[in-house]
Amino acid sequence: MKNQNGTFKDWADANVSRQIEDTVLYGYYTLYSIILFCVFLWIPFVYFYYEEKEEDDGNTCSQVKTAFRYTLGFITICAVLLLIGAFVPLNIPNKKNSTEWEKVKLLFEEFGSSHGLTALSFSISSLTVIGMLAAITYTAYGMSALPLNLIKGTTSAAYERLENTEDIEEVEQHLLRLKSKCRDGRPLSSRDRQALQQLEGRLRTLRRRGRHLESIEKSWWMKFCEAIRPLKIVWGVFFIIVALLFTVSLFLSNLDKALHSAGFDSGFIILGTNLTNPLNMLLPVLQTVFPLDYILITTIVMYFIFTSMAGIRNMGIWFFWIRLYKIRRGKTRPQALLFLCMILLLIVLHTSYMIYSLAPQYVMYGSQKYLVQSNKTVGGQPRNVTYVSKDCDADAPEDQCIVTRTYLFLHKFWFFSAAYYFGNWAFIAVFLIGLIVSCCKGKKSVIEGEVDDDDSDMSDDELSAYYH
Repeated sequence: MKNQNGTFKDWADANVSRQIEDTVLYGYYTLYSIILFCVFLWIPFVYFYYEEKEEDDGNTCSQVKTAFRYTLGFITICAVLLLIGAFVPLNIPNKKNSTEWEKVKLLFEEFGSSHGLTALSFSISSLTVIGMLAAITYTAYGMSALPLNLIKGTTSAAYERLENTEDIEEVEQHLLRLKSKCRDGRPLSSRDRQALQQLEGRLRTLRRRGRHLESIEKSWWMKFCEAIRPLKIVWGVFFIIVALLFTVSLFLSNLDKALHSAGFDSGFIILGTNLTNPLNMLLPVLQTVFPLDYILITTIVMYFIFTSMAGIRNMGIWFFWIRLYKIRRGKTRPQALLFLCMILLLIVLHTSYMIYSLAPQYVMYGSQKYLVQSNKTVGGQPRNVTYVSKDCDADAPEDQCIVTRTYLFLHKFWFFSAAYYFGNWAFIAVFLIGLIVSCCKGKKSVIEGEVDDDDSDMSDDELSAYYH
């Protein structure tokens, strides 16, 4: 709506600007409502439906009823969040002589004037905090693990298979020695019986590893991966450079907030940018040439998705100290895939604030400029009055710079902004720890995560029966 020199275009009067702002706002309403629908209704319903399908092979009607009954709990949580966001007092005047009814009336008037913005903003911000925790857990680790795994590569399938064969022979010899103790009819001691069970379980795991290694060694995919090994190294170097660029930009942005923000009570909102970072300078420049800024934003979001998937793939899905599911090629359960979709959805939701942290100027005002009067004086007397263009910031007049609708959603509640601020520091710390751990670890197994001693998922035979 504005020209490069900071003036409004001829068609951008007050009514047209308001219509465009409302259209964008309603678009956000629609998209965020779809996210609430997926998080609180669709994904929980499908998850509980599959849980009932495993436990009860009865009719579909009873499974749907039971799944919907469990889903009502998530719907209740969503309703509570919307109600809290709708009626939480933000700008209620503190009048000592006002009655309780007048205070309630003011709450309803504020809710009507905001057109439900606070209700939806509170719900989305609550989900964004959960997405922030998921990003700290999975994305930060994936940003360090993915590039280093690409650079290091995996161990040779033939070498692993040879080692596995030697381990099988060693375990079989231990089993023979234990079984030889009871050949004359004497029972084994409790200690020997426990050791026998452990060795038999170990032998089953090694034989499964042998079958997987044999299959991988003969597969065309393994030969293809070996052929593109140099390309993987190039991608790994590129990803680690991008990860370091993001981390430095995030550190500079958080340091700027720590030094120049209005403090904790304001959610560390910063008025203007004092410490510039590469992305904050690049995005407003790219916005002047459509659609370069959208291409870069899409690339950043896809990068976060890929690194998040790498982190989930390496770590699995955890609830505090309990591992719920593993993500394995061709063997992931439907419930684990639903959890994966939920986590990625919340991480992408948190990416909107992450981009603000990386480029606050771009998210708040984009490449907008406004005119500032400059008086030239000669001998102490004002002579020529000129106007110079200046980048929009918090000191600009409200009628000259239009704040983006995204910013309004992100910073409606100061305590969420404070949580995001501390979350960014945690994100940087986890990334650095993950980088050190990934550097110290050796090469990954070619069947990493496919076969483990403590598998909680179904076996190969059970999985084939499950999917058929």
